[in-house]
Amino acid sequence: MKNRILKILDESAAAKIETKKISGIIESIAQEFINCYKRGGKLIFAGNGGSAADCQHLVTELVCRFEKDRKPFDAVALTTNTSLLTAISNDYDFNGVFRRQVESCAKQQDVLAVFSTSGNSKNIIAAAEYAKSRGITVVGFTGISSGEMEGFCDIIFKAPSDITARIQEVHITVGHIICKLIEDELF
Repeated sequence: MKNRILKILDESAAAKIETKKISGIIESIAQEFINCYKRGGKLIFAGNGGSAADCQHLVTELVCRFEKDRKPFDAVALTTNTSLLTAISNDYDFNGVFRRQVESCAKQQDVLAVFSTSGNSKNIIAAAEYAKSRGITVVGFTGISSGEMEGFCDIIFKAPSDITARIQEVHITVGHIICKLIEDELF
């Protein structure tokens, strides 16, 4: 068991170290988020499963606090209103669960941040496609194989792994880096 633990820790560390090679993408995303806030926009997050949890985690860091006591940043996760999620899924279909919310709340000054480890989540692609068609910036977070989602993203971060758990670990690390950069720039 100990060897398996060490192997998993090594895989996680290796994925994060490999991320250094694409740090320019992290910088681009952080700058896009900062620009969004400077123009009075909000960050809108969407993802499924563990990625939904990552979205909610990052929104918490932005609205509550990350490392600094400060005014809240405007950020929302489209994954939290169970009544709305189930109504859209039931009355329409699950593929439109995020698209309909983007249609409801997104403005051109906002940024839609979409998370899909495979890059092929139909409901994420539908939201990204809609946002892009309305001139809303779309930032994607995927694994090394970015799938169909890449075609609808203005900026895409591809975690250097094809293992879902490692991808999500990198996403949350990168999310924390971005939160730090936003706080340092704006406060």
